[in-house]
Amino acid sequence: MEFTGSYAGEHTNGRMEGKGVYTLPTGTKYTGEMKDGVFHGQGVLHFTNGSKYEGTWEKGICKQGKYTFSDGLEYDDKEWDYCDGNDRRFYTERCNGIKPAGESQLTNMDPSPVIPDGCYDCGDGFYDPNSRVINDYNHQYLRNADEEEHGWIVRTCRRGWDQAVGPLRWNSESEGR
Repeated sequence: MEFTGSYAGEHTNGRMEGKGVYTLPTGTKYTGEMKDGVFHGQGVLHFTNGSKYEGTWEKGICKQGKYTFSDGLEYDDKEWDYCDGNDRRFYTERCNGIKPAGESQLTNMDPSPVIPDGCYDCGDGFYDPNSRVINDYNHQYLRNADEEEHGWIVRTCRRGWDQAVGPLRWNSESEGR
């Protein structure tokens, strides 16, 4: 591990070893066991958004763990079966069941928000590609999109002028156009 943050804790032969706290430049903190300068043993990554990842580390690689979102929702890497390759349902579909044929759910929100014509649903609001502005679903300004986000939204997100077509189906059809 290249030392780019700050470390407070035990050392052996000048290397981070034993228990300590390593703070990355982003503000994320690892609290736990170190060996030969890398995460090794039990440790917790505390993210600046209030979420955390508790895990068992071997030579800097997490072998098993549990992510807890800031709202308390837990993701256990052995038990989490939401939105993986075998189950593509939205969380609300898992909780409330899938709708009858012909009434597909396009987003996790039910009903899905209406997106203005010419705009895209980008998950936290809608995106106007002409102004490159993202507003929340109540039409309040959120941010301007940079080139990378603009490209991602245009390639992958649900379009307001085609509310009946979901993003996965549209992407596969539009690739050849």
